Amino acid sequence: MKENGYSAILLKKAIELINTLDTKALVIIGIQPKNLLKMKIPVVIIGNEAEEKPVNFHYLQLPLSLGTKNLVNLASSFMITNEIIHEKDLFVYVTPSSLGIRRAEKTVKAKDEFFLQIEHIFREVLELAIELSLEGREGKPVGTIFVIGDTRNVIRHSYQMVPNPFKGYKINILDRSTREIIKEFAFLDGAFVINKSGRVLCAGRYLDIDLKKTAVRIPSGLGSRHLAAAGISKLTKAIAITVSESGVVRVFKNGKIIFEYNPRLD
Repeated sequence: MKENGYSAILLKKAIELINTLDTKALVIIGIQPKNLLKMKIPVVIIGNEAEEKPVNFHYLQLPLSLGTKNLVNLASSFMITNEIIHEKDLFVYVTPSSLGIRRAEKTVKAKDEFFLQIEHIFREVLELAIELSLEGREGKPVGTIFVIGDTRNVIRHSYQMVPNPFKGYKINILDRSTREIIKEFAFLDGAFVINKSGRVLCAGRYLDIDLKKTAVRIPSGLGSRHLAAAGISKLTKAIAITVSESGVVRVFKNGKIIFEYNPRLD
């Protein structure tokens, strides 16, 4: 989702709609207004934060690769969760190539905890997981797990299945040039372990979870990968992101699925 010459026009039209209709919020996706307008209603910007942050502006650092439909749904859930607007309230959304009006609803599979996890490292790993779902290997999604944060405890509850390909290297998820390197090792059984600074500490890590002692419940039909992700997020303070062979991306926190998305259905 790239900005184009229509962004300013669409944003202007969005403001005209707001002044005409009884709308309660404006959601701006993938556009960073150069001159932040003095809006009387709350504004949610999905993208990078600006240096100037007016009081009624809220920022969601979500990957734009989630697609407009999912981003609008997430923004709707976020605003309801944080009591910015209420269910059934009208809001306007604008992207670099579209403009629309929606009634606020909680339609996306994202729990309240999901919005508390949104920060730079998490966003980059989520975006990488979406890319793996869409690209995979030879056109098929690659099943894998990313475990982010609380690395000391994650390492304590896991062991290396194969020689660690990242040992001795400073590969960081924030460095976009390393994306392809990380994807090349996604075929390994086990998990990637990523610290809070974004450094990939290891791949091919087996999450050693005693499921009899770790009470986690996941929907029927999900296998050992999802049980391991749920378990490690229950035993530690880490967040786990899984990509299944069907392409579904799930986020686990405290042993629960807090977000579910299938990029292949958009």
